[in-house]
Amino acid sequence: MHVTAIIAAGGRGRRLGAAMPKQLLALGGRPMLQWSVDAFLRCPRVDEVIVAVPPEWIEAPPECLRRERVRLVAGGGRRQDSVANGFAVVAPDADVVLIHDAARPLVDAAAIEGAIDAAAESGAAIVALPARDTIKWSADGAPVVDRTLARERVFLAQTPQAFRRDVLAAAVALGAGGVEATDEAALAERAGHRVRLVEGSARNIKVTTAEDLVIAEALVKDESSAERPAPRGASAPPEFRVGSGYDLHRFADGRRLILGGVEIPFDRGLAGHSDADALCHAVTDALLGAASLGDIGTHFPDTDARWRGASSIGLLEQAVAMVGRLGFRVVNADATIVTERPKLGPHRAAMAASLARALGLPASAVSVKAKTNEGVDATGRGEALAVHAVALLQRDSVTA
Repeated sequence: MHVTAIIAAGGRGRRLGAAMPKQLLALGGRPMLQWSVDAFLRCPRVDEVIVAVPPEWIEAPPECLRRERVRLVAGGGRRQDSVANGFAVVAPDADVVLIHDAARPLVDAAAIEGAIDAAAESGAAIVALPARDTIKWSADGAPVVDRTLARERVFLAQTPQAFRRDVLAAAVALGAGGVEATDEAALAERAGHRVRLVEGSARNIKVTTAEDLVIAEALVKDESSAERPAPRGASAPPEFRVGSGYDLHRFADGRRLILGGVEIPFDRGLAGHSDADALCHAVTDALLGAASLGDIGTHFPDTDARWRGASSIGLLEQAVAMVGRLGFRVVNADATIVTERPKLGPHRAAMAASLARALGLPASAVSVKAKTNEGVDATGRGEALAVHAVALLQRDSVTA
């Protein structure tokens, strides 16, 4: 399933009264917009992130938007215009499209995943909170109560909102036809679609006023202070993560045999959508697994024409960049190739050196071994080649 996220960040945030666009105000030491972008980039189920920004940002975007998998479009005069501009460039094979307001920087993974699942099943879904206060209704907006609503039937809409592509297309078409709405869920309702409710979080606040920004900053600080602090003046111990990877490809005639980015002389290669470099694939999975970023099929699916014939050493370099964005660096990698033929001993050093370059490591930190399977199963019969890999990541803590 291909998932696209559109982040609406084209507004100016004038109600906040800041000298700069609201999206770039600092929250926990980084731009507020970066929090939203990072949340969707971290989700292994999101394939692309489209951000609708002020038009002048297209040529000179802020640093937090100069990222892989992030595409910029010019925002419009209204939120629904910005979303329509983003939807116009969504990948044709997108199954589910998420819409998120950049002013909700503290969205969490549970909200994103819940919205994706609900939309895939029902067509449309919004993250929302049940009302906690007693709800009073004024028919004409005057300061007089006309009736009291049953609060168990009232929900406060948040984002992300998620839609199957066809449902969002109908909603966007209504907006283009002149129908005004405060969100895409309302347009989907007008188009005749039922919208599912997904449980939201009180932490997922919308930053509209200066007071909201103070609350968001307090939430970020509370979360940080919940972690065990290091003694003042001392460095907290680094965080280590271990990940394992595995891949297997059948041999095929008429293909080059590429392992670790190195072409190995042989009469057959490996079958696959990309260059079928099983060694790179296993190491890539080890990195992604260590950083809890899913697997290679999540980010580079064989259903996507972009990766047809792709160099897998390049995909590995992209995985290194992904874990780097989370603050991790690769410490070492170890891989075992299982095949009866060809004999890989003469090529081990070249494969290790190629992997080391992609991982940003010295050759001494990468090991490549080759084993046979003693005639057992598909690898032992010479029908396939398999690779097992393990990688260690380190994230350094800052001095307290």
